[in-house]
Amino acid sequence: MAEHRIDPERRTLHGHFSSDLPPVLTIAPGDRVRVRTLDAGWGLYDNADPFGPPTKFTPRDRRLDAGHALCGPIAVHGARPGMVLVIRIEDVRPGRWGWTSAGGFASPLNESLGVAEGPEHVVRWAIDPDAGRARDAGGRSIALRPFMGILGMPPAEPGVHSTIPPRPCGGNLDCRELIAGSTVYLPIAVEGALFSTGDGHGVQGDGEVAGPALECPMEHAILQLDLEERTLALPRAVTPAGWVAMGFHQDLDRATVAALDNLLNWMDEAFGMSRKEALAIASLVASLRITQMVNGVRGVHALLPHEALPTAPNR
Repeated sequence: MAEHRIDPERRTLHGHFSSDLPPVLTIAPGDRVRVRTLDAGWGLYDNADPFGPPTKFTPRDRRLDAGHALCGPIAVHGARPGMVLVIRIEDVRPGRWGWTSAGGFASPLNESLGVAEGPEHVVRWAIDPDAGRARDAGGRSIALRPFMGILGMPPAEPGVHSTIPPRPCGGNLDCRELIAGSTVYLPIAVEGALFSTGDGHGVQGDGEVAGPALECPMEHAILQLDLEERTLALPRAVTPAGWVAMGFHQDLDRATVAALDNLLNWMDEAFGMSRKEALAIASLVASLRITQMVNGVRGVHALLPHEALPTAPNR
């Protein structure tokens, strides 16, 4: 197993997904990659004043770098459509500054809450990754729970694709459960997989209700990438909290159905349960959570705790 490193520079950065992007690194299945990232808004890793706005990375292409600052793509030898990319998240360590904001732009949620008008409200944070806490200029302190908001690959369709929505092949998942110690399973749609990551979050609640989480650069995300020969329709993950089955749709009800369908299929594969039996058990021990409400495509994840059933399911 080899180890690789990617740092944010013009060659490794992009703000879209596309199968036309050449890989910046090609690895063998099972290799480990240490990635340092900018914040989602292209703020440089170093910022002398954590309570001031960061310097933005330049140069940038107005069209191709319009989305989150992603590092990659990483090609995996032997990856092809129909396989599964396995991402073992070994460690995630944030940088020393971050921010969040609310309001100041039109969206259905902001308009419903009466915060769309006027300037956005920005809160900047000094991050202490050793203590696992962030502090704002007023002295408020919150605990960190860092994870990567974006773990994904391009879809099969040609062209330039936004980094904003989550897709079956991953992307802007914004799932707070995907902390260190998690393993994520994504369906591969293109040759080589072409995996990218970015959008580091110091902490986020389910829903990501303001739009941003605690957005921050990442000192590193240490990921092991592997392959599996099996069919998967939507992302799944085994996390410290339990098994996570994801669903996406513009309509929250249909995203909920997709997540629950994903979980029932998983329970059938793992335990040989009929759909009705799996649904009856899920009603007792599984929880449906709103992953995020803010990316156009809504996300819902079904969480099955480890202790809920006596035998660990297959992935």
